[in-house]
Amino acid sequence: MRTAVGGEERVDSVLAGLRALRDTVADSDFILVHDAARPCIAPEDISRLLDLGMPAGGALLAAPLHDTLKRAGTDQRVVMTESRDARWRALTPQLFRYGELVAALHAAAAAGAIVTDEAMAMERNGHRPFAGRRLPRAISR
Repeated sequence: MRTAVGGEERVDSVLAGLRALRDTVADSDFILVHDAARPCIAPEDISRLLDLGMPAGGALLAAPLHDTLKRAGTDQRVVMTESRDARWRALTPQLFRYGELVAALHAAAAAGAIVTDEAMAMERNGHRPFAGRRLPRAISR
């Protein structure tokens, strides 16, 4: 059993966990990052993520948005309704190669960027993660 002490932000906790794995994984190995806020993940969602995400070079579970999205101005008044077409809620787990993820998280930190999930760090580093749709019965609100 390995443990890592989390940090102030999600990215700090993920980096601590990745550092704890350093001597057990190769840079080219895929790893899954899953947050404890969503502990009840269906095994078939993980299988589907692995099946679709590994050939794509990385992926995250996601769910299409069904909510109406509003854009507000600086005065907090609605300016417009945003299209929800091609918009997804990013979920976990997220699947990436160990070395690429570590590099992306370090690059984001060096740039002073606050990343809210691993996919965002990977996007900033030029990757285009696959958004694997979570099976409908497993979506949590």
